[in-house]
Amino acid sequence: MNIPVNHTLDAKGLACPMPIVKTKKAIEAIEAGEVLEVQATDRGSLADLKGWAKTTGHEYIGSNEEGDVLYHYLRKSNPEETKEMEAFPNEASNEELNKKKGNSEIIILDVREPAEYSFAHIPGAVSIPLGELEARINELNKDKEIYVLCRTGSRSSMAAHMLKDNGFDKVINVKPGMSEWDGETEDGQ
Repeated sequence: MNIPVNHTLDAKGLACPMPIVKTKKAIEAIEAGEVLEVQATDRGSLADLKGWAKTTGHEYIGSNEEGDVLYHYLRKSNPEETKEMEAFPNEASNEELNKKKGNSEIIILDVREPAEYSFAHIPGAVSIPLGELEARINELNKDKEIYVLCRTGSRSSMAAHMLKDNGFDKVINVKPGMSEWDGETEDGQ
């Protein structure tokens, strides 16, 4: 498939949240209607860039994969169609979550990719990658507090907004997330 692009961004070798950070800067520098190709090797960039585009109003056209490189295509929307992605207003620190874990009245939702979750996760955490959350949202209990985490707090912020938009009122974004988690972890699925 040959997709005409106006600009190309090389984000190969970068991990979350850097592909989103660089994409945001690149999108700001191009004209509305132009297409940006983002080349990334981070498997999580698929869900990350789709989620970012959805929350900001830019169009995620699609992606292709060649070898270990994902080619993402985004179209910059007109300024009146876009919105700044705001931080999720209800946040908790890693320390706060560590004190709550083990409480049967909360859900720890890990929105990282399956490989990230498999390598190390908080015991009892539910794994629903960001890219699958919309389709699997009914697996979560709206009556419980849901602590959402990812590697740094970026994907979890997008997930927290999605949950809030779907009627979940007890949502907390955990920052900085697994990148600085020093509590108990386990590996495997």
